[in-house]
Amino acid sequence: MNVVVAMDGSKYGHWALHWVAKLPLVEPPKVLALHVLDRAWLQLPFRTKVETQRVEARSARTLKNVTERLAALQLRGTVREEEGSVAPTILKRIPKHNGLLVVGSQGLGALDRFTLGSVSTKLIQQATCPVLVVKNEAVPLRRIALATDGSPASAKALEFVLAKFQPDRPTGKGRSAPIHVSVIHVTLRRPLALFDIGTTIPWTQQRRLKVKEESRTLLDQSVQKLIEAGFRAKSVSRVGNPAEQIMAAASKQQADLIVMGAQGLGALDRFFLGSVSTRVVQYANGAVLVVR
Repeated sequence: MNVVVAMDGSKYGHWALHWVAKLPLVEPPKVLALHVLDRAWLQLPFRTKVETQRVEARSARTLKNVTERLAALQLRGTVREEEGSVAPTILKRIPKHNGLLVVGSQGLGALDRFTLGSVSTKLIQQATCPVLVVKNEAVPLRRIALATDGSPASAKALEFVLAKFQPDRPTGKGRSAPIHVSVIHVTLRRPLALFDIGTTIPWTQQRRLKVKEESRTLLDQSVQKLIEAGFRAKSVSRVGNPAEQIMAAASKQQADLIVMGAQGLGALDRFFLGSVSTRVVQYANGAVLVVR
């Protein structure tokens, strides 16, 4: 797998590199550690020479540290520095096939515009490959929260887990244990349903039963595929705001990683709720993998 890791010198950038080393990938990753320096911003009139020198020195240290970390983590790959606007430059380098982009959720702060925090949302929205957004230190992947809604995007998220992740994690002394996957489906409480009329109108009851049955079928199919591949899996069904319920379920299951599709709900629901994946990336406590 071809993996681009966006580096900015912050702890989040370094955590991103460590996550690549910890992921239970079937295929060993080939890493491009990419550091982008926004030279145009440094040359703006209000920037001082001292400030410019400080940023350039930090950039040089970042390249040196990343090279050392790449070797220490025994990751195969290269380190590269490029100049330009951060998000567009990173997007140009993402793999077109069999790829993954890994970024930190925050960077060095608003003062340094080459940091990652301000661009992670753009990358999620515009990248053509899966994007892993890292928010904490890397840990061995024990539990995954996989969000599904029956959409093509969520089907790709399931396929990514099945095809790219090993189902077992090493536990030491030559032993291993299955990775646990919680498959989460959230039934949306319709935003225009201001009051509950389901108990008085029979067709509404029938519709709810149909939605519940479809949800159960979708969950059962996904769980069965995961179990057949060697994972340990269970279904989690919830009702409410999708982003909030996905995060709540992931927290309850103590998931190390949330995996979800980049698109799901229809246009009307996105109008009321915003992008579910964007909200989860913004507010989840842990790492989030958004799959296209």
